[in-house]
Amino acid sequence: MPKDSSVYSHSILFICTANQCRSPMAEVLFKDLVSRKDRGEDWNIESAGCWARPGIPVTDAAILVMVNRGLDLSEHASQPVTEALLEQFDLILCMETEHKQFIQRNFPSVRENTFLLSGMVGEKREIWDPVGMSLIDYEETANEILDILEKGFAKIIRHLSISN
Repeated sequence: MPKDSSVYSHSILFICTANQCRSPMAEVLFKDLVSRKDRGEDWNIESAGCWARPGIPVTDAAILVMVNRGLDLSEHASQPVTEALLEQFDLILCMETEHKQFIQRNFPSVRENTFLLSGMVGEKREIWDPVGMSLIDYEETANEILDILEKGFAKIIRHLSISN
């Protein structure tokens, strides 16, 4: 259930297709990054899928890749994108252009706060979906997401500061 964004300093939502690997990995990776930065701010960090069915767990490979990093995805349950959910967040970061276009087309009220994740490092590239692939593919995707989050952290903070 989405939380009231007014009680948080910052709120960010990560979006992928089914909310079963990329966006949940981005969610826990960013939560870990925020905790390591110890900024003393209250965050609401979640994930969702453009075409997700509610309540589906993440893939086993995503769980394992995050366990290897000391992070836990075992309790994650997918949630679909809805207008009520999207409006809870100051920043919406999408894995693919198709996700961004879907949200901007169907939910114009959040259009200005919706970006590609790679846009946080000044790029325009898709985050490849490792579903059905090897553990190495999942690791590569997780590494790519983390690299963008680390390098783009200052830009994310700037955008959130402007939004508030």
